[in-house]
This record gives sequence, C-alpha cells and structure tokens, in this order.
Amino acid sequence: MSRREFLKGTLAAGAYQSLSLLTASPAGWNVSAAEAGAPPARWSPVEPPNQPVGTARGVFPGRVVWVRDAGAACWDGDTQTGGWYEDRFVDAQRAEQVLRETLRLVTGARTDAAAWKNLFCYNNRQRGRGDIGYQPGEKVVVKLNLNCCQRRVLPTQGFYNTPQLTQALLRQLVQQAGVREADLVVVDASRFVPDSIFDRCHAEFPAIRFEDRDGGEGRFRALPDLGKAISFADPAAPNLDKTYLPECLTGATYQINAAVWKGHSLAGVTLCAKNHFGSLYRDTTGTTDAHRGWNPAHLHPSITSTRQPQGSYNAIVDLMGHPDLGGKTILYLLDGLYAAPHQSKLPERWQSLPFGGDWPNSVLASQDPVAIESVAVDFFGAEPGVAQMVGAVDNYLHEAALAKQPPSGTHYALAGDGKSLQSLGVHEHWNNGEQKQYTRDLRTGEGIELIKA
Repeated sequence: MSRREFLKGTLAAGAYQSLSLLTASPAGWNVSAAEAGAPPARWSPVEPPNQPVGTARGVFPGRVVWVRDAGAACWDGDTQTGGWYEDRFVDAQRAEQVLRETLRLVTGARTDAAAWKNLFCYNNRQRGRGDIGYQPGEKVVVKLNLNCCQRRVLPTQGFYNTPQLTQALLRQLVQQAGVREADLVVVDASRFVPDSIFDRCHAEFPAIRFEDRDGGEGRFRALPDLGKAISFADPAAPNLDKTYLPECLTGATYQINAAVWKGHSLAGVTLCAKNHFGSLYRDTTGTTDAHRGWNPAHLHPSITSTRQPQGSYNAIVDLMGHPDLGGKTILYLLDGLYAAPHQSKLPERWQSLPFGGDWPNSVLASQDPVAIESVAVDFFGAEPGVAQMVGAVDNYLHEAALAKQPPSGTHYALAGDGKSLQSLGVHEHWNNGEQKQYTRDLRTGEGIELIKA
C-alpha cells in the first residue's frame, strides 16, 4: 500500500471528511449546509504518532532545534505598565544567547560563523549552485511577521517579532555570517515596520534596508515584481495569473523566514509557511483596499481548517515550494519568546508542559520547512488556550510532505512549469506531549529529530 493510500484509509474516519459532503465553488471545496451547522472539533492528529511521511531535509535531515530559556521574557501581562516588547520585559542578552545556541545546533557547528557557512552552503548545494557560501553582492532577505503593527507601537498592540531577537539575528548575519549591511533587506510588504524594531536595528546597522507597505521615515516602500506572477495549483483559485511577490524577494539570492508563534482564526496556526501571506500582491483588489493590493484574501478559502477537510488542496503548499520563497530559504526560525493564541491578540502565557503558566521563552529553528511546522503544530495542539486549533489544521503538512503525490491528488507544480514538486520535507507527530519524541529521537525511523536545549 502506498503512503498516500495509507493516509486516505487511516484518516477517513477522522479529519478526511467524505467528499460527498462537499460542494465545489469558485474558491475551492466547501462543506455542505448540513455540515456547516456542526461546531468544529478541536484538532488532534488523525494518524498514529511517529508515522513519518515525506523526505527529511537539512544537514541533519529532519532536525528541529528547540531552545528555551525561562528567564528571557518576563512581561507582567499588564498593558497599563508597558508593552511586552520593551527592553525591561525581554532580556536582550539571553535572547541573543538562545539564538546563538539554536544556530549552532541546527547544523552541528562549533561556532556561529561555521553555522552560517553551513546554512548557506547547504542551500546552494540543493539549488545546484555548488558548495559555496554567501558572496558579497548577493541579497539576503529576512521576512518578518508584522501583522498587527503600526509605526507607533502601543502596549495594547498584538504580537509580532520580538525586537531584541530580531536585532540579534541581524547582528549574527553581519558579524558572524559576514553579510554586508547593504545586502540585507528586512521586509513585511503588507504591514509596517514598527519603531520598536526599526529604531534599534537602524541605529546599529544604518545600511540595512527595511521595506514595508508604505515606506517613509527611513523605511522603503515594498514594490511588487509584476513580471513574475505566482502559479497556484488549484485551477479554481481566483487571480491565478495576477498574484505577485515583492521585488526584494524575487531579486534576492537567499532568505530567512523569521516568523512567530501564533494561532490563527482561519488556518489554526500562522507560522513560517503562512508567513508569506504577507508577501502577496494583487493589482485587482480595487482602490478601496485598505492593504493597497498586499492582500491574500483570495487564498483564504483554501487554508481555512474548519472548511477544508484533510486531503484537500492548500495554497500554502504552493508558497512553500516556490523557488523564490522556499527555494531560497536557508533557515526557518520561529520566535516563541512570547506566543499569541490569535493573529491579532496579545501574548498569553502557556499552560502545557513544560511552560506551566509562564511565557514559552522558546525558539524553534530548522532547515526543513515541514518538520518545523509539524513540531510547532504539536506544541499548539497541546496548549489548551489556543482556541483556534480546530478542524484539519495539519492538512497542509500532509500535502507538503507528499507534494509529488499528495492526498488531495493536486498537481503541485514548480513555478508553473508543469514539473511536479517533490516532497518539501518530513511530517510526523510526536509520541506524546510529555516526552515530545519523534522517530529519529527514538531511532525508529527517518522522520523528525527534535533537539532540546
């Protein structure tokens, strides 16, 4: 029996809903009226634990690193006394040390500089560019998740990349990776780079370019590359030939996907994979669009976990496999010093093990885009406060791991050239929320390895 047949068979009683209950629409599959009235069930894995699918990636295939320092974040949770992002509520030195340890463990390097060299060289080997590292003049883009952000930050504003960890990442790239400041771009095209990040980073690295929706005040306006439309695998997806990426991404040689720990009202989670919904431009949204074209709403139907069953098309897979996105990404990084249960909410303390009512104080990193999302989904699934974890939250991970022959039968093609995507990484769920072990930890398979520090 093939892996696809196994998934279809074993998941049929769970999140794989009968196709007879679905109706087609221009936006994709929708549940029937009878099904729509049923309250969505909280997500839980529908396949057994430690059953990996897909092909692991990375210098150490399938490796995900989790580093936690319980003293890094210390906000009192009171917006009247200040915001979680302030220096008095994030220990910048400890955040930087967490990042340093994470980078070394991802590639097994003994020094920060060696870790970066391994990351750049691995990506170039995978792309057929040879066993070479970064070369001056090559652009490196850091994609942040700045949803909720305005220029002037307020304590009541929602969660985004921790300023202290973001600065530590840029310091690593300049001082340890040897990337020229002029070759670095920090971007979230659909939002604003807030003062809390820009002021501190620009003061230390004035030649780094920051791009956001509008530009101004030292930032630059992100511009779409209208000569390079994204191809989506679903023929029913609207604006198929009119969705574009920022020029800074299409023109870059490398990318770092620096996302955050967040739940999401539609997808259940918004991590590295969905981070690039903030990189999508359409010229068909009209003059009343508050996002000025940087608006991915046309893809929302395919990612809604309460609407799309297991074994259905998901546009996130198209982004994960795109050569200008996943193809250029040397590192997937999840900032979990704080975490939010919803894309627009403030951080909340976590109750699950080992957090016990504290902030997560964690960073996850990997070279495998599917593995890191799988581990993060397991963390979110174990956290009772993340109410958005409903429906087929991990459908996109099955689709991405098995992209060549996905459970949905979708033909995910590379850059619209008709060539099928290969597996984008390895997916599995841990054995349990206490031990948090995967098959490489247990030495029972070739799935995920979770390094805990």
